[in-house]
Amino acid sequence: MKRLNREQMAARVAQDIPEGSVVNLGIGLPTKVANYLPADREIMLHSENGVIGMGPAPAPGSEDPDLINAGKQPVTLLPGGAFFHHADSFGMMRGGHLDICVLGAFQVSKTGDLANWHTGEPDAIPAVGGAMDLAMGAKSVYVLMELLTREGQSKLVERCSYPLTGVACVSRVYTDVAVFEFRNGQVILLDDLAGIGLDELRRLTGLDIVAN
Repeated sequence: MKRLNREQMAARVAQDIPEGSVVNLGIGLPTKVANYLPADREIMLHSENGVIGMGPAPAPGSEDPDLINAGKQPVTLLPGGAFFHHADSFGMMRGGHLDICVLGAFQVSKTGDLANWHTGEPDAIPAVGGAMDLAMGAKSVYVLMELLTREGQSKLVERCSYPLTGVACVSRVYTDVAVFEFRNGQVILLDDLAGIGLDELRRLTGLDIVAN
């Protein structure tokens, strides 16, 4: 099966972010989306540590240690960008002012439940942080993740076995194999990136995925 690599996955998400959107990119793989946003669209990137108007990653050697995202990665600031208090940033998240957030995940259920902060491993992050605020506050939640674990188990599942970040909050899931949308209690196949067909996707996930 031909899968997208992580850069291609990020580019696929960026393709679907519309003009004028205010977007938060979660820690990890979602931060790569910033590097592929179309230059002809005005899209405002928000970071929960108090930045709006972020640009792509800086060129090597030109990093500013005072300009970072929530994952402590160096970023750039576009003209018109701004800094503000952490509390104001969370007010934007909780107040419904974000059009889209892009988050990673350990699991997403067929009803759009999100589990992305804890697996029970001893070295797992200790708390949910801002992920819950993003998942429930953004108008649309896009999840970016590989479809299968290293052991070959689907991360798109009937029911999440890990602690939930949010209930019925996920709008779409972008994977290395396909793009899915959640509508009226169904998992809809939007884009078969690997060209493997509905039957194979149903076999891999164990879910009754339907065509768009």
